[in-house]
Amino acid sequence: MIVLLGGSGFVGNAYQRFFQKRGVACVNLRRPELDYTNRPVLEAFLARERPAFLLNTAGYTGKPNVDACEAHKTECLAGNALLPGTIRQACEATGVPWGHISSGCIFLGARADGSGFTEEDEPNFTFRRNNCSFYSGCKALGEEVLSGAERCYLWRLRIPFNHIHNPRNYLSKLMSYERLLDVRNSLSQLDEFVRATWECWERRLPFGVYNCTNPGSITTREAVDLIQQSGLVKKEFKFFESEAEFMQKAAVTPRSNCVLDSSKLARSGIHLTEVHDAVREALRSWQW
Repeated sequence: MIVLLGGSGFVGNAYQRFFQKRGVACVNLRRPELDYTNRPVLEAFLARERPAFLLNTAGYTGKPNVDACEAHKTECLAGNALLPGTIRQACEATGVPWGHISSGCIFLGARADGSGFTEEDEPNFTFRRNNCSFYSGCKALGEEVLSGAERCYLWRLRIPFNHIHNPRNYLSKLMSYERLLDVRNSLSQLDEFVRATWECWERRLPFGVYNCTNPGSITTREAVDLIQQSGLVKKEFKFFESEAEFMQKAAVTPRSNCVLDSSKLARSGIHLTEVHDAVREALRSWQW
């Protein structure tokens, strides 16, 4: 049996679909039914049920975007920094292996040579650098809380998308926003991300941190070009002239735009589609 936390969210739902298709026994543990933010409560549940694995997709992202976290700091801190520590304590006390969905938003830009950040690089978009959004700062704290955790995978997701229209889907956002900022980023095709993370456990890869992004990187304009080629929407896409204009007119807090290196995952034998090809395929199979 697999225990899933945060199963009602965008990412959690993708795991539920995946487990259902694969016939994996999964318990979607909901907070109204069992308060998994309470360590003794979660620990007692794990000790009693003895699941084979626990998967944490729970957290606080803010709606419609991370700007909302600036007004809900308590919830953001609790969901992204404190909760991982609570789950770690409960899992280590009961001997349950587990995986935590983290984020690549704790990085900014790329390495000095233009390559993506690896799992060994220190996050540079954090409270310690005093240059981040509250959301990114809390996600970075969450990773610090899990440093040295026993029998734990930490999987970094980066700007998820797939072929199904959803307000959380990166491609849906591009098609709906009035104006866009042209920046370069790594992305994670959500369904491939879910498969790759599960394969880490199925193959019993070494526990630790894994950047789970599609190989390569893509700019906003490149993604928009692919959307226009698909013919899904008929509109003129408009762009901000600069990040300064974007911050002045459209954002409350700085954004993490970054490139991650996912070669560690590939070296382990788990492969994701090159990012441009993954976007093309999602648009080709698009479901409104």
